[in-house]
Amino acid sequence: MYSILRNNQSFGPYSIDVLATYTENGKILLSDKAYPASNPQDVRTVGYFLRINGRKVKIKHKGSVFQQLRDIGRELIIPKTVFSRKEIMKDVRLLWLALLGLSPAFLIGLFSAVPVITFYVISLYFSIIWGLFFFYFFKTPQINTKTTIVLFFLLQLFVFTIWDILRLPSWPGIHLLYSLTESNSIILRLVGFIFGVGLLEEAAKAIPLLLIVYRAKEPYIPQSLVFYGLMSGIAFGVFEGVQYQMTVNTQLDYANAFFMNVARLTSLPFLHAVWAGMAGYFIAFANLYPKYRLSLYTLAICIPAVIHGLYDTLGWSFLGLLLTLMSVVLLMAYLKQGVNYQSKLSK
Repeated sequence: MYSILRNNQSFGPYSIDVLATYTENGKILLSDKAYPASNPQDVRTVGYFLRINGRKVKIKHKGSVFQQLRDIGRELIIPKTVFSRKEIMKDVRLLWLALLGLSPAFLIGLFSAVPVITFYVISLYFSIIWGLFFFYFFKTPQINTKTTIVLFFLLQLFVFTIWDILRLPSWPGIHLLYSLTESNSIILRLVGFIFGVGLLEEAAKAIPLLLIVYRAKEPYIPQSLVFYGLMSGIAFGVFEGVQYQMTVNTQLDYANAFFMNVARLTSLPFLHAVWAGMAGYFIAFANLYPKYRLSLYTLAICIPAVIHGLYDTLGWSFLGLLLTLMSVVLLMAYLKQGVNYQSKLSK
């Protein structure tokens, strides 16, 4: 005699013949837990006990496929409430899941005729995901949604004006620094990437943070400006990513173009965000403790610029990838020691 365990309830006991009959009729499953009535501790599966008793069972089909479908009924396939707005809104999780999973397909379908718009809207999709991620980890009562959105789009407009319309990289002096990035000398390339690319891009990302602080009605804590810095970096990453996807990446072979397009949507905007987050950290301190503002403003630009330049020089090498990880670790270390530095600078 055997008892059945299902959903923490016990049924039976049944003889091995009854157990086999119920299994063939689908009332008991081979994977159901069971135990001998004489030994409740010996819990195994129904299939096991049938097998050791030499009983082979064959699950009976209830009619043909069409008969089964008729018995199942269309409600299982297409529930009446499937298109009911009221029922859909009861489970918002599925709506978020649909939005997250299907947005790229809809965006590509709607804008595929204009590649630059397609690249941009897909970049926006990933930037929104990053933005939600950053908000979850760095949110403070000081963070304002309107300010975040304005920062995101105005920075892109500013960068577009400076880089594409005014052609900043082609200006005398700046052009020289940019040209060094093509040098055969790693030292000259490093100089070009730090004082040309790194310094200009990190300064551009820091400008919105300075404007936010200037218009602030209360002092911003470091974590708040780190969040705005992260969003400034993502905004810059979107702009730069679209540019590269429309120019440099089109000259690469299929595999490299694919990898670089993915990087321009994911990791590289994230790196821009981390470096701008560092700037936000030091700008916050500069405004909390204005007597140190000259050095803190300098650190806000120079530290991200140096790391940025080093990364551009090293590229996707092991040292370059290690530097990206160190960037994240450094930003987190800044935030952890923020309280200690506030007490030190207040003396």
